[in-house]
Amino acid sequence: MGQRLNRCLDVPVALPPLRRRLLLLFIMLFLWLYMFYSCAGSCAGLAARGSPAPPRAAPPGEPGEESSLEEQRAAPEAASPISSFFNGSGTKRLPQAIIIGVKKGGTRALLEFLRVHPDVRAVGAEPHFFDRNYERGLAWYRDLMPRTLEGQITMEKTPSYFVTKEAPARISSMSKGTKLIVVVRDPVTRAISDYTQTLSKKPDIPTFESLTFKNRTTGLIDTSWSAIQIGIYAKHLENWLLYFPIGQILFVSGERLISDPAGELGRVQDFLGLKRIITDKHFYFNKTKGFPCLKKAEGSSKPHCLGKTKGRTHPDIDQEVVQRLRDFYRPFNMKFYQMTGQDFGWD
Repeated sequence: MGQRLNRCLDVPVALPPLRRRLLLLFIMLFLWLYMFYSCAGSCAGLAARGSPAPPRAAPPGEPGEESSLEEQRAAPEAASPISSFFNGSGTKRLPQAIIIGVKKGGTRALLEFLRVHPDVRAVGAEPHFFDRNYERGLAWYRDLMPRTLEGQITMEKTPSYFVTKEAPARISSMSKGTKLIVVVRDPVTRAISDYTQTLSKKPDIPTFESLTFKNRTTGLIDTSWSAIQIGIYAKHLENWLLYFPIGQILFVSGERLISDPAGELGRVQDFLGLKRIITDKHFYFNKTKGFPCLKKAEGSSKPHCLGKTKGRTHPDIDQEVVQRLRDFYRPFNMKFYQMTGQDFGWD
């Protein structure tokens, strides 16, 4: 048997015993790695063929659209078979916390900042499960989630949930203990930002001023326009409070997320029951973009700012229209402050 093996491996019989053993060990290791790589590749192929379809894309311009194509491309790609093997420990779980809103409030920034924390694992792209893909079922939704170890939190963010009438009941049905995060921003600034995003995709849309009013002469605000409607935060919150206690919802200030990101992240980490790991040392202020960036992004040693779709220059809006919008939102803002116990300083 030994002679036959020597002939197959072409090992000289006269080779010293120690060297022969080392050579045999090296060859056996090589064969083992070859078999392992082959197996991992075929297993990944089978898994890919049986994987669920990606979330359905929203029609262009659909109200509540938040995630740009650039952000979708920036979402984590599928890992290679080998890295999947080494990183495949853990379990796919339904999210324990969800960033439910609001569009153009700062949800992408919050999620990117949170992903620096070692105990937070989040989906890159917006799943839109509770508004667009609910019929696919919880098993489909769970399969979108990253694997987590014991003690880690699974998260996702889809800002359109906040204004989706069915979302609160659906999330409560999944888990009444789900922690909810809402990033809010001055509703007038938010509406202009929302319009700016749409304008970048459809340059021929009517002016902001003309879309704001049903009748500009009478000054009647068109609340059916999604850019206006989303900012009536108190109205949407009432729907959520039918299913979740106010203490289970954290309200993050979009303005303070820019001026004091570490302070707001401290509140979020406390709310999620996480150790305060993300601090001032993780941020620097980018004067060109006008908002904070990460000194080191998740899984990288390089600084990271959000993409070019964030921090767009807003068009000049007639100040009379801006003032009318402020007057319109004021009573809703006051009610929102009372409901949340927080004064966001928008007036």
